[in-house]
Amino acid sequence: MRLLLGIDLGTSGAKAYLMDQDGRRAGLGYTSLRRLHPQPDWTEQDPWDVTRGAAQAIDLALADAGATPADILAIGIASQRDSDFVWDAATGQPLGNAITWQDLRTTSLVEELDGWPLAGQRRRRLGYFPGPWCAALHLSWRAQHQPAFAQAVTQGRLRVGMAAGWLLASMGEPSGHLHDYSLQQKTGLWDIREQRFWQAWVQRLGLSTASLPTPAPTLHDFGSLRIGGRAVPVTAMLGDQQAALFGHGCRTAGQAECTHGTVSFVDVVVGDTPPELEGINVYHAWTLPAEQGLRHTYCLEADTTASGAAARWLATQGGILSAEKDLDAVARSVPDAGGVLFVPAFTGLHVPYHDHAARAAILGMSLGSDRAHIVRALLDAIGFQVRAILETIRADTGLQVAQLNVGGGLSASDLACQVQADLLGIPIVRPAERETTARGAALLAGMGAGVWSSLDDLPPLPPDASHFAPRLGQQQRDAQYARWQQAVEVVRQFGRHP
Repeated sequence: MRLLLGIDLGTSGAKAYLMDQDGRRAGLGYTSLRRLHPQPDWTEQDPWDVTRGAAQAIDLALADAGATPADILAIGIASQRDSDFVWDAATGQPLGNAITWQDLRTTSLVEELDGWPLAGQRRRRLGYFPGPWCAALHLSWRAQHQPAFAQAVTQGRLRVGMAAGWLLASMGEPSGHLHDYSLQQKTGLWDIREQRFWQAWVQRLGLSTASLPTPAPTLHDFGSLRIGGRAVPVTAMLGDQQAALFGHGCRTAGQAECTHGTVSFVDVVVGDTPPELEGINVYHAWTLPAEQGLRHTYCLEADTTASGAAARWLATQGGILSAEKDLDAVARSVPDAGGVLFVPAFTGLHVPYHDHAARAAILGMSLGSDRAHIVRALLDAIGFQVRAILETIRADTGLQVAQLNVGGGLSASDLACQVQADLLGIPIVRPAERETTARGAALLAGMGAGVWSSLDDLPPLPPDASHFAPRLGQQQRDAQYARWQQAVEVVRQFGRHP
């Protein structure tokens, strides 16, 4: 066997996906990863736990495939973004826990930076607004509060990277301190217009570029990972959402996918020129060889407020579900939400509202309302939020998404997919192969290893996908969306008047 390994390094788990050269899954392994909460609003990871988790997931995938390390031709790594790992270049030891994208310790720093004279340039240069989840702000906090970090900077021994960079350093032999452009951007210090570090921003945060990665194409010799005593080449690297987009087969402008996790991320391919947008994030998707050098492909990304997290709340603090797994069955027990509207703004409202003061509310209840209507209303809320995102993208760029590919936890529910089709008015497609992030990394590893020479050569997803066509008429769909917007405005008004 000559297999391709895609590694998906997430916040809650590490996945290893083995694929044959016909594009079929050969083996899968998963290991959960711990998150640490040393203080309120702090979320960290033990770097060695990430390394061990990845190694265990690879062993499980090999066992599932009945394969050995010698069967692996090449590796692609899809990495969680914004979670910064820091280590000593001389000893290879971590200089502290990773600070994840869920960490909010830098909230006060975000507010302080609003007064910086160049603050208005942040979104245009970085491609997104650097909130408290941003790696650049984590690093600035480290420079002020972690003596080992500051000492390593002075001595020239500091290395900073995303999970993919740490995995190469801790479990293999990197060819250099490299990140592909999608992960380079997620350091929060990279100017996507100038294709270089934004020096004024770096200096304002009290940082230096000396410890940061050098950008590389998505297909590159990144080094190797040691698996079973064998050095296996790493030929591709990129961010996890970008890998999901690639794995879904979304590679031309207007093609889109939505990953339903803790929140729901909507990603849309936009082409080879990064637009200037105020409310939508603009990211490097991947960088591939072209006739003349390299071609950058960009994507637009926006996330909803809590989706999977809201389902978890229904089963824990809310006491509305006995367990998260009951969501689908309970929602199916009623034909619709019975007039109930659930605005799950537990952490504010995102695109297109950008209202961090808003908070969750359940509206429209009567004496006939029960828990099933609330659960069904959550599925509606996810569909309404995705519609708001797609309408914003269309208004700002002219891109019309004709079909939405979906993955992640809630996409396993046929009802959730049908609700989204009804409320969006476009087909929803759920591939039979659910591990699209790791699959995307494996496909790119194959391109990097020369298995496929172009995008046209890549094997497609298995044909037995589930398709959900809209059933609601346009008038009914618009009426429901208008009512949702009224509920959103109520929540926003309430947030303005504590």
